[in-house]
Amino acid sequence: MRAPVLTSVLVAVLAACSPGKSQGAQSAPMAIEDAPRHAVSGLPVVPLTVIHAGRKHVFQVEVARSEPEQEKGLMFRTSMGADEGMIFPMNPVRYASFWMKNTVIPLDIIYIGADHRILNVAANAVPYSETPLYSEGRAAGVLELNGGRAAQLGIGKGDLVSW
Repeated sequence: MRAPVLTSVLVAVLAACSPGKSQGAQSAPMAIEDAPRHAVSGLPVVPLTVIHAGRKHVFQVEVARSEPEQEKGLMFRTSMGADEGMIFPMNPVRYASFWMKNTVIPLDIIYIGADHRILNVAANAVPYSETPLYSEGRAAGVLELNGGRAAQLGIGKGDLVSW
């Protein structure tokens, strides 16, 4: 079971992800309600950037904000694109643990601290396992990617994540 979360953090997070200036005018922050929706989950999809060794990698991630959305996560999903994933914003920031119950595909579970730096990566989590995988500190968010993707891109502890 995924830990419950309050949705108020999402408003602040989305404000930080607003587009820059275009032709001298600044755009208003995109409301989560205006974000495109994922065809399978119906969840909003937003860009998420990981900076590793000075290089940026952008993913398109589903945002699981509510307790029911977080409890379901990527359960029963049979595939996911290489640059797709799911983010679980956490408010309040807290120690977190995830498991792989009813999760068909292996995942990298990436715990993100309050400073938006990666705390630890539970790499290649085993499908269907009910063994809890813990954060190594208080998490402000948890990112799930395809198993092995973090290692493939060199993503790891200390890298900066923004969404």
